[in-house]
Formats: sequence, C-alpha cells, structure tokens
Amino acid sequence: MTQAPLLLVEDTPSLQLVYEAVLRSAGHEVIVAGDAAAALGFFRARKPGVVILDLVLPDRDGLDFMREILALRPSTSVIVITANGSINKAVDAMRAGAYEFLVKPFDERRFLNAVENAKADSGRLHDGRDAKHPHIPPGDFIGVSPAMTQVYSKIHSVARSMATVFITGESGTGKELCAQALHDLSTRAKGPFVPLNCGAIPSELLESEVFGHVKGSFTGAIADKPGAAATADGGTLFLDEICELDLNLQTKLLRFLQTSTIQPVGASRTRKVNARILCATNRDPLEEVRRGRFREDLYYRLHVVPINLPPLRERGEDVVAIAEAALSRFSAEEGRSFGALDDDVKSLFRTLTWPGNVRQLLNAIRHVVVLNDGPVVTRAMLPIEMHHEAELAAVDQSPAHRRNSFPLEAFHGKTLGEIERMVIEETIAAHGGSVPKAARVLDVSPSTLYRKIDAWKAGA
Repeated sequence: MTQAPLLLVEDTPSLQLVYEAVLRSAGHEVIVAGDAAAALGFFRARKPGVVILDLVLPDRDGLDFMREILALRPSTSVIVITANGSINKAVDAMRAGAYEFLVKPFDERRFLNAVENAKADSGRLHDGRDAKHPHIPPGDFIGVSPAMTQVYSKIHSVARSMATVFITGESGTGKELCAQALHDLSTRAKGPFVPLNCGAIPSELLESEVFGHVKGSFTGAIADKPGAAATADGGTLFLDEICELDLNLQTKLLRFLQTSTIQPVGASRTRKVNARILCATNRDPLEEVRRGRFREDLYYRLHVVPINLPPLRERGEDVVAIAEAALSRFSAEEGRSFGALDDDVKSLFRTLTWPGNVRQLLNAIRHVVVLNDGPVVTRAMLPIEMHHEAELAAVDQSPAHRRNSFPLEAFHGKTLGEIERMVIEETIAAHGGSVPKAARVLDVSPSTLYRKIDAWKAGA
C-alpha cells in the first residue's frame, strides 16, 4: 500500500523550497501548498497523515485551518511552525490538538525528528488497533476519582506527542509518577527516562548536573561528566521543581529548548541532544513569573500542555484505594499478615486534609506495617501525629469553633480593609504560613493574596 504523503503548508516560496528539499532528501513524498484554500483541497483529496503547517497564512488564520482539518480527520498529526514572536499562538495550537510545534529558525535534525515521530504516531491514538482506555490509570497511578480520570485522559492524549508538558501540584501528589507514565506511553519508551530534582542540588553544581562538564573545568572536575540532558538523548528529561533554577541557568535551558544543543561547562563546542522535556513544580509558576523569579519566555516555552495533579483530599475514595494497595505491598515486603483497613480507619482517612498528600499516606501505612501485624489496621496503630491531626480537624469542624475562632468584637472599630487583612493573615498563619493553602480556604487565587501582601508591605 502506498504511504500517504506529507502536506507542507507554507506561504513563503524560499522556505517552501528549503523544507521540501530537506523532506525529499530524507525520502518523504511531499505535497506543497501556499495557502489554506489549496491546502484544504489537497487534504481532502490525498488524506495526508502528517501536515506541516505555518500558522501565518495569507488567506486564513492557521489555527482555524488546523481545527478544521482535525475535525475532518482527527488522526492527522499536525506540526505547526511559528516565528519566535508568535510562540503563544503555537501554545494555543498544541492545546487545540497539534502534535508538535517548531520555532523558526530550527535545524534540520529537529525538523526531521518531529516529522518521523509524527508519521509513526499518525492515526494510532484514534483507531481501534492502538487506542488506549483513557480513564484507566496509567503507570503506577491508583484511583478512579473524577479529578484523576481527567488527568489520565490528558496523559494518554499527549504522551506520544513531542510537546513539553508542565506538571503542577502540591508536594506528594505524584508529579514524577505522571512524568514516568508520559515517558512509558511515548514513542521514546525504550529510551532513557532521566529525572533531575532541581531543588535537591546546590545551585553552583546545577549547571554541571544538567549540561555536564569537561575535565578540569572547575575544582573537583577530575573527569568528563555527561549531564542529565545528554544522558536523556533519545529519551525524556524530567526537570522536577524547575522553579528552583536560577535565572542564569534558566537562560541556558531556554537556549537548549530552542536549539536542541548543549554546551557542557568548560567545553568549547556544543553538541546536539534529542530529548523530550517534562517539568514540574509545586509552586504557582505564573506567580513566580510575576515576582521576577522565573523567565516569562521560558514559562511559555515550557507551559505547552499543563497537567495539574489534584491534592489527595480532593480525590474522594481514592485515598482508601491507595491505602489498601500500599498495605498489600508493604505487608508482602515486611512479611506481615495485614489484609484490610478497619472501617473507622477508612472513615478517618476520608476526612483528613493530607497536607503531605499521597507521600504522607504511604508513610503512614509503612509505619503501621513496620510496627504492627495484622490482619486489620486499626486506628490505634496509626502514627501519633495522625491522631493529633484528626483531633484538630474535629475541633476546626465543630460549630463552636467556627463561631468563636474569630470573636466578632475583634472587628469593632476596624475598617473593611483592616478586617480583610486580619482574616487573611490569620488564615495564612493557621496553615503554617502557606499562601496557596490559605487561598484554597478563602476561595481566591494565590496571586490575589500575594498582591495584597505586597501592597501591605509597600504601605508599611
């Protein structure tokens, strides 16, 4: 059976010639169109599996054109091309279903890699032969709450893309599990998965850890060392806690993302690296941009496909399912006979706020298994701090506490602005100084609270 051709949609004649020559020299059959009208005719007639689309067309908005062809044939893999100044539009295209985007100017190897990956994937996510069940937990995830099934669906949808994925969520929600699942479901699954926790490495060593170094480049560099980026060549590089990168290293990371080249510390030459980038943070990345701690251009280059992992307290019955699975696994590892959770324990788990999320739950179950034996986990076996947390939760939820936690007379003689400040500061203090947690209680965004705090400091 004849392989479907590629459709190249580019209105600049010189670029048409360059792109077509590169593709044909790599053995691809190519159809070239200079505008959306001609491209749509070719698309209907030849049914290409891959479309290479410049988002700036003379007769139509490229994003609208992409949406139309994906509506006609959802299995099409669309690689969008954009100038550096239009990267936000490329991000919109990714969220609308594009397979990959390339920012001009891009090198030949990156161009051909994107095309080969798109050809390999074309149709697989949409036909019955290779379709996944989008709501089945991928990788090591456990639980089928509505909040998590949305996450699973997104993982299955974007895993085989080359798009950068930005994972957010509180500490302990499973951001590395998410990154591992994205890698395992991707076309790069046979390549390396290289995780790097940017917050766990001293800033003076971080550049070497990411990009490598050559012997003698600094004190202690006794041999050449490949960095995480080079190690991930052909696979996936996962940068956890990416907001911990200093601004200088952020600049170098942006250059790597744009050129697919790295330069180890002390090296005189660059080298090409073909790695997909996944990143994660437990901070609010937009707030970090607003405060000048994270480059805005890097944020938009990374924040192509966002995945937010919900906290455990918002996952309903998942907390029991995770606890039971952990109990079974840890019991086998420790040679214990546990087989079930007491109903009182299940009820308690459903009501706790779990500030440490899944990591805290796993630690609690491990504690129980190591210090006790079965067959049933009872409330008395739980760590003492969990009993304290349960007592505090019971007090917080009591009508008397809700009525008296902030006596009305405390507000007498105060302006509305002063009362608002009192409530906000009290809420932040009650949650250990955590602005994001206070924001959830007050039902506002963290950025709203940060703005108010900055205004209070400025007026002090």
